[in-house]
Amino acid sequence: MNSMLPAPSPDALAHSQRVTTHLRSLIEDAGGWVPFSRFMEAALYAPGLGYYAAGAMKFGAAGDFVTAPEMTPLFGRTLAHAIAPVLAETGGEVLELGAGSGRLAADLLGELERLGALPAHYTILEVSADLRQRQQETIAREWPHLVERVRWLDALPGHFAGVILGNEVLDALPVELVHWSEGGPQVRGVALQGEAFAWQDRRIDEPVLHARAEALNLAPGYLSEINLAADALIASLANCLARGLILMIDYGFGQNEYYHPQRHMGTLRVHYRHHALDDPFYLPGLCDLTAHVDFSAVARAGTAAGLALEGYTSQASFLLGSGLTDLLMQTPPVDAAAYLPQANAVQRLVSPAEMGELFKLIGFARGDIAPLAGFARGDRRHALS
Repeated sequence: MNSMLPAPSPDALAHSQRVTTHLRSLIEDAGGWVPFSRFMEAALYAPGLGYYAAGAMKFGAAGDFVTAPEMTPLFGRTLAHAIAPVLAETGGEVLELGAGSGRLAADLLGELERLGALPAHYTILEVSADLRQRQQETIAREWPHLVERVRWLDALPGHFAGVILGNEVLDALPVELVHWSEGGPQVRGVALQGEAFAWQDRRIDEPVLHARAEALNLAPGYLSEINLAADALIASLANCLARGLILMIDYGFGQNEYYHPQRHMGTLRVHYRHHALDDPFYLPGLCDLTAHVDFSAVARAGTAAGLALEGYTSQASFLLGSGLTDLLMQTPPVDAAAYLPQANAVQRLVSPAEMGELFKLIGFARGDIAPLAGFARGDRRHALS
């Protein structure tokens, strides 16, 4: 264990050991090897064990990372202004995917109420019972009179109109690791070396993955990710969206930047107690595993499913275009105690050195909806080709 990192509590360490045992059994039952996507899926989502399925604190200062909604309510309030016209046009609702602590849902609900744009229902798709409870508590604490409008689902609805919103959802989907060798691309998986996990490459049998890897034609020695689960999610969202908008927020790049020669070791990262690590085998169940998003692949998946690409831009451009600074100025600068923390958070959201450039927003539409103000300037759809 890395002595430079915060030590887990005895209970947390015991939980990680249970997750490790589960992962070993998974590999043994599969004949001694599983693709990394299967390892990642189990480490994050195994019922009662995985990082997102168990009860450890994940968000905020006490967790492993801080998301934009946890930094300031201005993030959610700005998104409310962005989506309110779509809700009015479609007469639809909001469907949030993986709502985390419930912070974004609470901020959206509060601002939509102020705008007179509350949907009949705010629906959250959440697979984690622990997170669902936290979301319920957050919303009940902030807006007890709105609790009855919120409902939770275990699966996507068959038919939906309105706005589907996903903040940092795509980066948490299990990815395939591909290693390009002299003999062609190979899928990287996890085997056992004694009691330890070990990398092992095998030939690619899955036709879609093989075609995607071949088409990228990367140099021998290159290691990176291909996210087939993101393609499947976008296709599923398209299938249930009758009319409205899909808006996804995440960190990542277009394909040319994602597979740049200098990014030859990929983007897979481990987050543990606000430390970024490279070892995905470290304390399973206590660490978040993520990979950056290939937004070119996401765009192709959406258009292949019959959606119109509404826009693609940086987080800074979208938030500023949607009225972030106007909302900030509702707090008088002379009230330094109230204004300065919000101003500092806004700086983090839009600064190119912080989240403003790395995070992107991509939007898809079905049916006629008015263009979003956040995509009016700085549209980068050309960077996806």
